[in-house]
Amino acid sequence: MPRETETIKLLKTLLGSYTPRGEEARRLAEVAKLNKLLLAYLRRVGDFLKDELVHEEARCRWFRRNAAEVVEVLEDVGAAYALYKFRRPLDHVSVDLDVLVSVEDVPRAVKALASRGFKVVVREPYTVTLARNGFIVDLYTHPSFAWVVYMDGEKLLKCCVEEVEVDGLRARALSREAEVAVSAAHAIYKEHTVLLMDCLVAWAWTNRGALSLASELGAGRALEALRSVCRAIGAGRVEAPCKLGPDVVAKVLAGKLVEDSTFRATAINALKYVFGRGDVGARMLSRFLRRSY
Repeated sequence: MPRETETIKLLKTLLGSYTPRGEEARRLAEVAKLNKLLLAYLRRVGDFLKDELVHEEARCRWFRRNAAEVVEVLEDVGAAYALYKFRRPLDHVSVDLDVLVSVEDVPRAVKALASRGFKVVVREPYTVTLARNGFIVDLYTHPSFAWVVYMDGEKLLKCCVEEVEVDGLRARALSREAEVAVSAAHAIYKEHTVLLMDCLVAWAWTNRGALSLASELGAGRALEALRSVCRAIGAGRVEAPCKLGPDVVAKVLAGKLVEDSTFRATAINALKYVFGRGDVGARMLSRFLRRSY
């Protein structure tokens, strides 16, 4: 039997086999929030945290309305796009909307969103971030961090897009199998942190197709690392969020450098990113100290 960590109690609550009460319910709500599972958790314990559930449901409706408007804009301009890190086994409320957009379609997508009141707040080599009234949209041409590309966005757009529904509108999003690969790559290569939500994606949607796709997209090592950490979380050996040790990070990044020519070619950009920003020290310290992402 797994050790009864707070993560295990959270998981059992989500599965309906455990009901926390009182102070424990509030404490597990914080754990759920760190793991991007607050809405699903509150729906399970709503009788104990009614005010929090009402607030989170309102946030969910607000997020989906805004997401639907972004989808409408992208559809109207004929952009090749896919909602990215969007589909999850449980309903959740993201801090921002991530969208893969073909390189050639980014200018008109930005222009169209600006006509709806969005303002560009960050423009980087592979990402444009826009915001309006607290709602943030990240347009990615390729999944990347520190200006380093760790997955081919154009390949994702060509191989792995399905139709989904967002607030009553038809939208395009990555397939579940692609989301397995993307979640693993994002958690391992970019954030160096595994959330329980990442594990739920892997546990629910990993199949032969997902394993093959992860390998094809250069995320095979990342998925192996993610599943290993998730086994430890599921066994109660570690809590989630789980920060990866430097040895694990070094190993997976070294493997990525050897196997992925695009990652290797853009790795030099990380130096430009680090030394070209005046706040790099504060940002690196914040990244090291934070428990989640």
